[in-house]
Amino acid sequence: MKKHLLILLSFVFAFCIKAQQDPQYNLYQFNQMVINPAYAGARDGISVVACVRNQWSGFKGAPKTSCLSVHGPILNKNVGVGLTVVTDAMGPRSMLGVYGNFAYILKLNNAWKLSLGLNAGYNRFQFNFQEITFKANETSAYFMQNQNYNALDINSGLYLRTNSFFVGLSASHLQNKELYNYALTGDTTGGKTGGGNLSYRLRTHTIFTIGKSFKINDNLIFAPTLLTQSVNGQGNGDLNLNFFINNKLWLGVFYKGQYGPGFLFQYYVNNKFRLAYCYDTGLKDARKLGPSHEVMLGFDFSGTKSKMLNPRFL
Repeated sequence: MKKHLLILLSFVFAFCIKAQQDPQYNLYQFNQMVINPAYAGARDGISVVACVRNQWSGFKGAPKTSCLSVHGPILNKNVGVGLTVVTDAMGPRSMLGVYGNFAYILKLNNAWKLSLGLNAGYNRFQFNFQEITFKANETSAYFMQNQNYNALDINSGLYLRTNSFFVGLSASHLQNKELYNYALTGDTTGGKTGGGNLSYRLRTHTIFTIGKSFKINDNLIFAPTLLTQSVNGQGNGDLNLNFFINNKLWLGVFYKGQYGPGFLFQYYVNNKFRLAYCYDTGLKDARKLGPSHEVMLGFDFSGTKSKMLNPRFL
């Protein structure tokens, strides 16, 4: 059993390093700033959101993410600006990112708005190579200590919306920057030189989102959403089925492709404060990774009377 679990964890870690590098957010629909810079200013007032996610809590070194975002409209609500701070750790890699967000909001007519977004920021990565076990006894002093890398990062996005519909498209790490690429020089116990190399590149992630709300009655709204993500030739998707009840409570279930199901809720304590929680778990072999937990707190300071009555941004 331990052997199979080790193989599974090795596969998942390799997949995340080569493909799914960016943090995953199941509560993205309640704070789309974390996946699309064009969302800045879309809530019509100042919005502050803090989020913490522990992914695959069943093993040591699993991804842990925290995020703080602040954004709002300026210049007669024709421009959105914001700030996003992210920390993310997985295995021997940890990252701190700070981004400034800018979105230009085009009012196409009385119902439709199109936002063009861009964010630019600074990433600081730390790699603890001492936590990695090499096939050969690595002799290079480079891998005997922690290594730090700094990188500028640029992301872009589009966000089209009405009061009951949204569609978004975003791309991260537009430079596709390689942080390091080093040859392994270790010797095996038999005296042969170890081959291969160790590299890390910030690959461009493309995310597409779409959502629509349907009013069932005065106390119930049905709002399905879909997210697809593509990176390095690999794709995945999340399908959410959400219900907004009594202008107070969001309840939803979802399915993450190639992984498994989960549920979420968001509760409006009052017009300005909301809290959300999400739980997901894998199916079959992925269940061995353990469940994931995500918690979010949101503060909205808006000129409108109530954001609870307008579910357009979920």
